[in-house]
Amino acid sequence: MSEMIMLAKNIKRSFPVGGGKFWALKGLSLSVPQSKLTILKGRSGSGKTTLMNMLGALDYPTEGEIIFDGKAINKLSVKKRDRLRRYDMGFVFQSVALISMMTAYENVEFSLRLSGAGARERNERARECLEKVGLTPRMKHVPPELSGGEQQRVAIARAIAHRPKILFADEPTAELDTNTGLQVVNLFKDLIESEGTTVVMTTHDPDLMEIADTVYELADGEIINEIRNR
Repeated sequence: MSEMIMLAKNIKRSFPVGGGKFWALKGLSLSVPQSKLTILKGRSGSGKTTLMNMLGALDYPTEGEIIFDGKAINKLSVKKRDRLRRYDMGFVFQSVALISMMTAYENVEFSLRLSGAGARERNERARECLEKVGLTPRMKHVPPELSGGEQQRVAIARAIAHRPKILFADEPTAELDTNTGLQVVNLFKDLIESEGTTVVMTTHDPDLMEIADTVYELADGEIINEIRNR
């Protein structure tokens, strides 16, 4: 069995609603194997994005504990959580959020500036990542000149440029057609093989389930099914 890079234990998350509380997560636990693809499946409102925010240190659980790479991240200071996200985690969202006036190369290179990489490393790594996602011929194009699938691949190149230990992708295929969506997920699998990155993604697309190593199905803030394909 693969080593687990992340563990979530009895995670609960509540939000104030009308003088009471709404429990978006109701005490769920899961494990994320290292250098594998884990999918969080569920309909809108199931809690999968809330859970992703907990795992990615973007929000704090109301109760429970999240262990990443041996650290209880919910107990870290804001500064340490910021550092964790900057150096050890990568994020890809449904909205690619590329800088429209920058080329594909410049978008990736700029992310490396934020991580403190030197000029030579930025140049080499940006080109390497764009090659990995098959966009070397398009690297000098700005986002409006790229298709939706190409923009998402730039976003992935940007997210992996600093060599994160884990990559979180929230509905990365939602705005793509089925074929392009499968290409993106297969790209994640290739990156797992070549970079050793762990990938956690949310989706409600049933066509992607067999590609994952592990699938957790959520409903009403709880895990109702767990499938380990490998």
